[in-house]
Amino acid sequence: MPIKKAIIFDLDGTLLDTINDISDSMNAALKQYGLLTFSVEEYKYFVGSGVDELVRNTITTQKADMSLFADLKTIYMENYAQRQHVKTKPFPGIKELLEKLNEMGIIINVLSNKPDRDTQTVINYYFPDIKFGRVYGKRPGYEVKPHPKAVNDLIAELPIEKRLVLYVGDTYTDMMTAKNAGLTSVGVLWGFRKLAELQAGDATYIVSKPEEILTILEEGYADACHN
Repeated sequence: MPIKKAIIFDLDGTLLDTINDISDSMNAALKQYGLLTFSVEEYKYFVGSGVDELVRNTITTQKADMSLFADLKTIYMENYAQRQHVKTKPFPGIKELLEKLNEMGIIINVLSNKPDRDTQTVINYYFPDIKFGRVYGKRPGYEVKPHPKAVNDLIAELPIEKRLVLYVGDTYTDMMTAKNAGLTSVGVLWGFRKLAELQAGDATYIVSKPEEILTILEEGYADACHN
C-alpha cells in the first residue's frame, strides 16, 4: 500500500487567480476617499500577508493618512464580499491537479492569509467537487503566515506524519512559512511573484505547471517518505 501524503496549498496566486477582484475591491474603496488607485501588477506585491497589510500598503505607498485604515478596511471587505466571484478563476490545470490528488488519496488542505470566511466561500464556490482535508484562512488567535503556528496546528489535525506534508505557494512568505514549519516547499511560477523571489525563499522545488507537482509526489518526494 502506498504511503499516504498530504499537501497544504496557499490560496491566492496558487490555486485561484484572485488579483483582479482584489484590486477592483480595494480601488473602489480608495476612490471613495479620493485616494490614488493602483494597477493589478502593483497589487500582486501588496497581497500575500493578509488584509491588514494589503490596506496598509495602499495607504503608505501614497503617504496617505493612516487614520483612514479602519474605514478603508471595512469598505474593502464589503466590496470584496460582493466581487469575489466576478473575475476570480482557478489557474489553468488546478482543477485537474486537485481531482488527480483526490484519486491518489493525497489529503488536500488550504491555508491562506485571506480572512477565513472569504477562504471558505471561494473554496466552496470554485471547487465544489473536490474533497479537502482542512481549509483555513486567517482565524482569531493566529498570526498571519509566515508564522508557523497555523501550519503546525493544521498538520496536528491530520493523520499524517509531518515529513509526508508538502507546502505549496507562490511567494517568499509561503516559502518562509514552509521553512519555519520544517516542511518541504514547492514554489509555483504561475502566481503573483517571480522566480527570483522563490529562489530567495529557498524553495525546495519550483514548478511552472500544476502537473509537475504530481512528479514531485511520485518521484522526487518519494525518497523523503522512506528516510
